[in-house]
Amino acid sequence: MSLVVQHWLARLLIAVGAIVSMWVTADLLLTISNRRQYEATLERMRSPPAPGAPVAPASLAVGEPIGTLEIARVGLSGVVVEGDDDSVLDRAIGHLPDTPLPWSTGNSALAAHRDALFRPLRGVHLGDVLRLKTPHGDFDYVVRETAIVEPDDLWVLDPTPVSMRISCYPFNFIGNAPKRFIVRAERMPTRPHTSAIGRAH
Repeated sequence: MSLVVQHWLARLLIAVGAIVSMWVTADLLLTISNRRQYEATLERMRSPPAPGAPVAPASLAVGEPIGTLEIARVGLSGVVVEGDDDSVLDRAIGHLPDTPLPWSTGNSALAAHRDALFRPLRGVHLGDVLRLKTPHGDFDYVVRETAIVEPDDLWVLDPTPVSMRISCYPFNFIGNAPKRFIVRAERMPTRPHTSAIGRAH
């Protein structure tokens, strides 16, 4: 390979690297901006509701924020938003609309991309605590089971008294991953917010 070709190839690789770096940075900044907007909305929602307003809705529109999910031990933290399409999953953790909301009874399912918010799930252990903070109460879950399933194994969404987190698997797979990583967690007693307690008196 001639020196001229090597020179231009090096320039091309540098240019491609710069473009990829700018794209990743822009995507990260957009994700941070969206998270701040969602968190600001959630903070407003924690205020006492107007008279006659439902305290805990049974359903939400796609794109509405639900709360924030944290698993402290593995460093996972993200905003949970209603919906499971790419417009939601590219920026947040999505709540599958066909499953109950976290403050309702039943199997509330959340999903996110493995190469973004749910990558830390690879280090989750049985007994880890998941904390979901919402305007309608804070919910703690204890991890009881993990499993690797096929994408069409929809039995994992069957109604049960547990919650679940779904991510693509393997975590280091390039492209569309062939399997799904499931975390099943049992909800612990609910801890309502101080404002909610105040409204109950």
